[in-house]
Amino acid sequence: MDIRNSFSFELPTRIEFGAGVSATIATVLQELGKKRPLLVTDRGVIDAGILTPIIRALEKEGISFEVFSAVEPNPKDRNVMEGAAAARAFGSDCLLAVGGGSPIDCAKGMSIVATHGGKIRDYEGRNAVTGETLPLVAIPTTSGTGSEVTFSSVITDTTDKFKFSIRHPRIAAKVALCDPGLTASMPKMLTAATGMDALTHAIEGFTALPAEPIADACALHAIEMITASLPRAVRSGTDDMEARTDMLMGSVLAGISFSHSDVAAVHCLAEALGGLYDAPHGMCNAVALAPVMEFNLPYCTKKYARIAAAMGYSFATDEEGARKAVTHVAHLAEEVGLPSFASLGVKKEDLETIAAYSAQNGSNRSNPRPMTKEDYLTLLHSMMR
Repeated sequence: MDIRNSFSFELPTRIEFGAGVSATIATVLQELGKKRPLLVTDRGVIDAGILTPIIRALEKEGISFEVFSAVEPNPKDRNVMEGAAAARAFGSDCLLAVGGGSPIDCAKGMSIVATHGGKIRDYEGRNAVTGETLPLVAIPTTSGTGSEVTFSSVITDTTDKFKFSIRHPRIAAKVALCDPGLTASMPKMLTAATGMDALTHAIEGFTALPAEPIADACALHAIEMITASLPRAVRSGTDDMEARTDMLMGSVLAGISFSHSDVAAVHCLAEALGGLYDAPHGMCNAVALAPVMEFNLPYCTKKYARIAAAMGYSFATDEEGARKAVTHVAHLAEEVGLPSFASLGVKKEDLETIAAYSAQNGSNRSNPRPMTKEDYLTLLHSMMR
């Protein structure tokens, strides 16, 4: 981006980062003046035992709470509506989301419906939230979505099988408690998929057309951290907390980047696939990233070269650097054990629908290469081979 151009940067979320910060949750709620949180989570977080110490911290301070754990992967409109009803019934004065992107995105949607009424899809787009929402505190348990620091939420319309986005600073978390220790229980495949998801956020945040300097800086540092640390985090599991810490920091930085820039064609495809097949969002991003980068390469050669430099490469020309960046992403996906695009079970008869949904996505206009439905079809056919 030409830094002579004006831009706007807003980060409504206070970030507390470090080992053990999740234990301060009661103090954070007291500082916000909140006394009746609804805990929003999913069964995976509960089964992993992650919620137990958080509940104990609340109980120790006598804070009344209830737990809403019916969040599904790729949070559904029904999850948002049920959760908002639970928040109203309990008289919640705030929401506490504990988990990956699904509980946090769901809680953002709940915060709107609980205060504004109506159906969650009424708020699709960038400017449909008109008033204050229920305050949110987010505790991420994965290093992938960055939802704890973004002011966007992606929800699945179960009738249309279509993922839609809501974007507004009012739905951002008031506080994000980013505790690397909570990510240590992630199995290898989840570590790999969410890590590549975070890398996608950084690369698309850097190359999307609305990119701006602060978002660029966050993206480049995130790329450096993620590409260096992801293989270690996958290999060593809980033994390498330095890698886990770097991955969570990389995810936070990537979230800041794309939230203040945008995502692009990788996410357009991933959201279409997630809506149609309920496929894991991080996995869809992970397997589509390298093919989309290859497709986009002629349109963002200089930026891909800067990405290669952040990955540690030297090169004689921008074209050489750009090619190294694309190749590195493809090799990284293989190194951490991610499957091929074909493994997602995409049906040939659905390609027209996937291409149409991708082209309709609000972030399609931000892709550095102009993309029509026909362009997405061409890309999808190449990925199916």
